[in-house]
Amino acid sequence: MLIVLLSLLPALALGAQEISPAPGRAIRATELNGETISLDGVLDEPMWSQATVASDFLQRDPDNGAPATERTEVRVLYDASRLLLGVTLHDSEPGRLLGNQMQRDQPFGADDRFMWTIDTFLDGRSGYFFEINPSGAMGDGLIDPSSNNGDLGAGVNKSWDGIWTAHVRRSPDGWTAEIELPFKSLNFDPQQDAWGINFQRTVRRKNEESLWSGYARNLGLTRMAAAGRVEGLRGLSQGIGLDLKPFVVGTLSSAPGRGQSSIGSTGDVGLDVLYSVTPALRANLSLNTDFAETEVDQRQVNLTRFPLFFQEKRDFFLQGASFFDFAREIGNQVRPFFSRRIGLDSSGLPQAIDVGAKLTGQAGAFDIGALQVRTREEGGEPGEDFSVVRIRRRLFAQSYVGGLATRRSTRTAALDDRHTAAADMALRTSTLGGDKTADLSAYYVATTNPLGTGDSAAWGFRAQYPNDPWVADLAVRVIEPNYSPAVGFLQRRGFRRMNPQLAYTFRPASNPWIRSVQVEGDLEFINDSADRPLGRQLQYRPATVVFQDGSRFQLEIADRYDRLEQPFEISDGVVLPAGNTYRYLRYHIEGNTPQRHVVSLSSELEVGDFFSGRRRQLILALGVRPRRGVAVSIETERNNLDLQEGTFSTSVLRLVANTQFGPWASLVNNLQYDDVSKALAWQVRFRWIQRPGNDLFLVYTHNWQRGLNLSDPNQLSTLDNRLATKLVYTLRF
Repeated sequence: MLIVLLSLLPALALGAQEISPAPGRAIRATELNGETISLDGVLDEPMWSQATVASDFLQRDPDNGAPATERTEVRVLYDASRLLLGVTLHDSEPGRLLGNQMQRDQPFGADDRFMWTIDTFLDGRSGYFFEINPSGAMGDGLIDPSSNNGDLGAGVNKSWDGIWTAHVRRSPDGWTAEIELPFKSLNFDPQQDAWGINFQRTVRRKNEESLWSGYARNLGLTRMAAAGRVEGLRGLSQGIGLDLKPFVVGTLSSAPGRGQSSIGSTGDVGLDVLYSVTPALRANLSLNTDFAETEVDQRQVNLTRFPLFFQEKRDFFLQGASFFDFAREIGNQVRPFFSRRIGLDSSGLPQAIDVGAKLTGQAGAFDIGALQVRTREEGGEPGEDFSVVRIRRRLFAQSYVGGLATRRSTRTAALDDRHTAAADMALRTSTLGGDKTADLSAYYVATTNPLGTGDSAAWGFRAQYPNDPWVADLAVRVIEPNYSPAVGFLQRRGFRRMNPQLAYTFRPASNPWIRSVQVEGDLEFINDSADRPLGRQLQYRPATVVFQDGSRFQLEIADRYDRLEQPFEISDGVVLPAGNTYRYLRYHIEGNTPQRHVVSLSSELEVGDFFSGRRRQLILALGVRPRRGVAVSIETERNNLDLQEGTFSTSVLRLVANTQFGPWASLVNNLQYDDVSKALAWQVRFRWIQRPGNDLFLVYTHNWQRGLNLSDPNQLSTLDNRLATKLVYTLRF
């Protein structure tokens, strides 16, 4: 099938090779010429008044193409070492500005915000994403053209944590910002005197989104082919492109539930070295890698037959992660490389990493990602070496072909090296029929099989038409019975799946209550490797309603068929036998109130058949923002199952209390409990950003477990606890 798709390349390329026509918007950067700017959020220096102004934003939502209701002005200054943005955001009701979020890299969706993107290679596909809100909170990320984001356009990988600053002031006319982007934080071509650039503003009380360029709903802020340009950038310098990040870590810990009641202490040091091999290619060396500051995963109860997917949260693996993405359009079910496979022992516990090295960036028409990691031998677990190489060759305006190879070597004679080799492609155009987007992607993955038998590959393709008002999608996936990616993520194997989807969005004209209504349906056909039915599903969403105030409501009906190949123990002592087939109908409704309010609510209710009986699931979430910088959320999930094989229930409770002392300091309490593992977990995480790149972390973790006290099995007893301190300092050359 992959060969057939590749044979279509010349025909599809006729549409893919055209770059989306830029609307012709451009702003000229003004050189400082030795003039100084005091970064205080007030644009009162004479240089700002001399700079060219980018304004006249147009609405993306709600009134597509109409002038923005609030005026925004952007000015650009620069010198050899930095880019400066001066932003004036006029507002007719400044008392209604929303800026509750103050923590870096947290969602700003409930606030007013200003966002911008920069395409430093002017290639119309890659770039950087930045955002601020009226409280000075900052967020950033790398634009990932291989994924879609319905609100912005292309996806954004927010794992990138750049060094830059923003200073914000509120005024009687709205709010203003002065932003400094050091060129040392960006990859770029110094011979290029123009970059792609775009700006977007959110006025949250109106739920209005307006852009400087690319306002069409099929485009968006991160579709860099539709961005404008900033011109006149000359004499830019990254210095020698070297960052040294030494860190110090100290811990106190005990584990009475594991027989270690005494308090132990450890201290360690490490070093991260980042070097720009070229202005577009960066090397990263991490010695004695540490993840003491990593946030905890969200607790989940698994009522499926397949493993759950948890996002990577460790900083070393997050930085530059988009360069290792493989067939991102396909989804999480096929990931030949998944970094969470590195640094965990056979029991799933953390395993120390002695050294890690990465090379990420661009070289000519190629995107490159290379990774080498060595884990430590400890506690009877052998050390391992992991190698990953990912290369993409950019084609036309938005397409690519690529390959990936991984190797996992356990330093013991008992295990052979395990290898994965893969190829993928994506053809993409944003000019189909003038301004429509279309994608065609495909992949093939081969893995070594320890048993020496065949059937150890995976392949698939996906065709997408992600536009407004129509969205169409067809995905096909085949996973052979012995497919085994040693450094990848795998939910299940030995199946063939086809999944067509179709959706249409209605936008009622001049409706004071409803902004849009989407109708959606999708089918799923799953067969085993012998082409016998394993599962069928018809999923119909007759109404996903978005209201003018930001509230949302969705109704879903699903008719499903399942055949179990293996016995499935869904709960302790409750086993569904192999070979049985099940047909069940379920109903799902969900909704939420506007997140910008002081109190917000969201809920989900699902009822219906489930295997041999019935299931009722209820999820309730309450969010409270009593004042700026303080947010509390409580979420509970309850499942009640009544099956022929047994009756049981599950519960999960999550509580998060977030206190932000400004854009540079935050305290997060995270408390979670579920009655399946019977474990209660509490993490307190304090972060102080002394200045961008210099961080202090204090992290306390305490885990309790039921069943440790045999005389009182219901008592919550301490399993382990740990206090970690980490100080990171950045030196830039």
